[in-house]
Amino acid sequence: MESVQNVSQELNVARDTTTLEDSQQSTPKEFKKDIFKKLRGGFFLVLGYLLSPLCWWNDLLFNLPIAYGFGYACSLVSPKLLLPCSIIGYWLSNIAGILLMQFGSKDIFQKEPQEHNLKKELITGLISSTAYTLLIILLIQLKILDSPILFANG
Repeated sequence: MESVQNVSQELNVARDTTTLEDSQQSTPKEFKKDIFKKLRGGFFLVLGYLLSPLCWWNDLLFNLPIAYGFGYACSLVSPKLLLPCSIIGYWLSNIAGILLMQFGSKDIFQKEPQEHNLKKELITGLISSTAYTLLIILLIQLKILDSPILFANG
């Protein structure tokens, strides 16, 4: 009877050791995956912040060159497209910034992966970027902000 109990205890110890080894082997893989996900999320969050309307100094360094490049590419088709496509390029860069911030923050702060609702996120980005652009236009019309030389009457 004692030998049966000894064998049973040895099997339990062996099973516990195997379970411990399996959990130790899977932990570094999960840890590496989690670290990569957080780093990717941080990169997207910072890049999105730099492109978003939340960053007050980003326009000169990021959004306006992107918008001008988009407008210039469109102006190769027709010179009249430079200004309208520059405005569209500005909106697109702001929307891309908001979406990148959303994706990055989900990678950093969500514990369990969830399905992205791209349509909802695009609509949210479009509405917020449009509201921001309309606010800037209103501030220029009310002479609270000075308009750039690009919009000066000549």
